[in-house]
Amino acid sequence: MSIEGLQVDRLACVRGDRQLFSEVSFQLSAGEWMHLQGDNGTGKTSLMRILCGLAPAAAGEVRWAGQPILQSADTYRAEMLYLGHTLSLKDDLSALENLQFEAAVSGESLDAHRAQEVLGSLGLRGREHLPIRVLSQGQKRRVALARLLTSRARLWILDEPFVALDPGAVSQLVDLLGQHVSAGGMALYTSHQTVPMAGTGRHYRLTA
Repeated sequence: MSIEGLQVDRLACVRGDRQLFSEVSFQLSAGEWMHLQGDNGTGKTSLMRILCGLAPAAAGEVRWAGQPILQSADTYRAEMLYLGHTLSLKDDLSALENLQFEAAVSGESLDAHRAQEVLGSLGLRGREHLPIRVLSQGQKRRVALARLLTSRARLWILDEPFVALDPGAVSQLVDLLGQHVSAGGMALYTSHQTVPMAGTGRHYRLTA
């Protein structure tokens, strides 16, 4: 029988001479969300980067559908969408261009009409052609979050996605997460905020 979803087995992370965490194990299956919690410095972002294959673990293994992600990197990248806390937007490109560029990098096709429609639905109507550098922090975060509406990825890994969003945008993002999970997707996110998430999920506290 095939194993679905994300499996995390006894992960450990060391930075310099300090161990941030060890023995981290959990599973995230289709139709589930997980809120990763922990005090500053416990390694939440480091864990996220390990789960995305962007940083090595000191010990343990991350598997997708039963296969180590380092051995099935292309398949995993096609199924996973990572939005980091730093957003990784290109300042000289417009919101529209950033969204189309990110889609192309992921091997997806996104025409300008659909991109404008998505940006407009997130409160960016009239700002689609402005360079990222002139947008507010909240508007930049909305541009990054627009990828959630255009990506076909089943697994969303989101680092502090609610930062700099106003209450209306927070509510909209909660709805997006709920819709994704209810459609059989998976969402793993960090947040210092507690938001009312629908569907099946749990909270996981990371400790040193």
